[in-house]
Amino acid sequence: QVQLVESGGGLVQAGDSLRLSCRVSGRTFSSLAMGWFRQTPGKAREFVATITTNGGITYCADSVKGRFTISRDNAKNTVSLEMNSLKPEDTAVYYCAAGGYGVIQSRYAYWGQGTQVTVSS
Repeated sequence: QVQLVESGGGLVQAGDSLRLSCRVSGRTFSSLAMGWFRQTPGKAREFVATITTNGGITYCADSVKGRFTISRDNAKNTVSLEMNSLKPEDTAVYYCAAGGYGVIQSRYAYWGQGTQVTVSS
């Protein structure tokens, strides 16, 4: 089975930076397109960023473009989300997902448990 474990979340102030990491095991990582999603109480889970199997193409939501960067290291079986200039509205549980490139949640076959990111004013 494919397992995903996120790490790197925490409490930061507006304007700070965080790097989230997701370690993937149980399957050849290079065969899996990856994505990051986030969710806050009372809202649906929303798309954040996605990356192709070899990292050649990335796409981010308009709300994070210019501030967040998704990347992957296939030699280490990890995908990362570099978050800069964080805003209070970025506060959410961030989820790593595998097996489906793009913005549609149902295309992703595997999900991590999530990591909390809280941004204070």
